[in-house]
Amino acid sequence: MSIQSGRKKIAATAVAVFLSLFSISHSVGAQALPKEVRIGWQKGSAILVLAKKQQAIEARLKSLGVDSVKWVEFQFGPPMLEALGAGAIDLGSVGDTPPIFAQSGGSDLVYAAANPSAEHAVLVPKDSPIKTLADLKGKKIAVGKGSSAHNVAIKALALAKLTPKDAELVFLAPADATAAFNGGKVDAWVVWDPFFAIAEQRYNARVVADTSDKRLASSAYYMASREFASKYPKVLSTVIDEIRNITIKAGKNREELAAVAAEATGIDAHIWISTFNRADFTVGPVTDAHIAQQQQLADNFLALGIIPKKINVK
Repeated sequence: MSIQSGRKKIAATAVAVFLSLFSISHSVGAQALPKEVRIGWQKGSAILVLAKKQQAIEARLKSLGVDSVKWVEFQFGPPMLEALGAGAIDLGSVGDTPPIFAQSGGSDLVYAAANPSAEHAVLVPKDSPIKTLADLKGKKIAVGKGSSAHNVAIKALALAKLTPKDAELVFLAPADATAAFNGGKVDAWVVWDPFFAIAEQRYNARVVADTSDKRLASSAYYMASREFASKYPKVLSTVIDEIRNITIKAGKNREELAAVAAEATGIDAHIWISTFNRADFTVGPVTDAHIAQQQQLADNFLALGIIPKKINVK
């Protein structure tokens, strides 16, 4: 091992230790503090919507001496991680797939914490002839490129012994995919909650498969730029700890969370309740199992030619 690679490994290990939710050291000496922490969020990420409304993160950070929090909105994960990689935000919450694309593109990111992913589904119109995953062969499937749904789509096809070449993946953001699905421009749609619940309840979409099948399930992650994680580990761990507190409380008050999410998004509260009733409200450290899962995802995407080079998630 070269001295340079050795130093990189030591630095990576130090960051991992700082970020462990269960080994945060409060005896760290005086650290520089950012004047502002910039958090990427999506209206569909109800926990961060609630955190933004309650200003609980702001309160925790003020106790450290951080002046303010800036909330930057994104429609879904890939653009958020582009902003993270470009230094426009400091941290955000995404599904399992955006970090793989970001890392393959050279972004220097850190997995700060993990939580179960929102439920995803492979959806078709109510009267579609598609009954099984095998019936997706040769069909047009709407999916957000580089999103967690991209991975679910590939895993769903694999369960039917199909690859993306056996179908046509049509890369659309959720708003455009909604129009394409309802307009008959695509045969199926792979998407996450609350869009999953909206499609079921508003458009009578039928579920062919969903992530209650653990072979399709995955995790979501709170991601930070490595520069931010390295310079301000105590600030980052404080933000994650407060998000964890908010998440646990929200899981015990799901109707209240649904009301907050409905106000922020204009989506009916009963749709959010359906979403939250099948959600798991936990946040914890990134484990070896998470890293192995992410590495398998990266290796699968490389084999399929979806990402251009091999990456080492760890």
